Amino acid sequence: MNELFAITLCLPPLIAMTTTGLAAEPETGGFKLPLLPYAQDALEPYISAKTMSFHYGKHHQAYVDNLNKLVAKTAMASEPLENLVKETSGAPDKAPIFNNAAQVWNHTFFWQSMKKGGGGAPDGRLLKLINKSFGSFDSFKTNFVSTAVGQFGSGWVWLVQDGDNLKIVKTANADTPVAHGQTPLLTCDVWEHAYYLDYQNRRKDFVEAFLDHLANWNFAESLLK
Repeated sequence: MNELFAITLCLPPLIAMTTTGLAAEPETGGFKLPLLPYAQDALEPYISAKTMSFHYGKHHQAYVDNLNKLVAKTAMASEPLENLVKETSGAPDKAPIFNNAAQVWNHTFFWQSMKKGGGGAPDGRLLKLINKSFGSFDSFKTNFVSTAVGQFGSGWVWLVQDGDNLKIVKTANADTPVAHGQTPLLTCDVWEHAYYLDYQNRRKDFVEAFLDHLANWNFAESLLK
């Protein structure tokens, strides 16, 4: 996973985003909110521009701002974000740093887990692994949706790689697979602020829309080991 945020993804040149944008910038000594890999209205009608303006422009930005305040004038301010997440995970005295760093990481990964015109079934090696691990793509979808709906309170549902198999895992609050040595391939944010303006309490509908219309399988396949 250490190279994940050093990869420049196959996005249009003007909005290509490397997740290394999550490392502090030497000139300013602070973490920066990475650019979205698409316009804020690009995922409509499944995620509205209004939701994106709050979710990306306010929630994600707040995690970046809070993280910068917490690590200001410390060696952590110049660390790559993924390292910071791993180093602070499970340390009670560093919980505020972990929560904000992990949420910056998770949200950046979430934006890249979606694209306009995405969704449906993947192909190639990823589909073969899904069929091997879950029996079929339909079985994977059922498992992914039920795991997302079953996450009590705020959190995330992830497709992760574990050797030659894939797993669906859920994490609560800011927790993330990278803190547990897993390789995430795709994630859906199930915090209420991710979907409430568009779906109210219908989390299941949101997750189904994510899989049917938004999931960026090219991104997921690019992360396979």
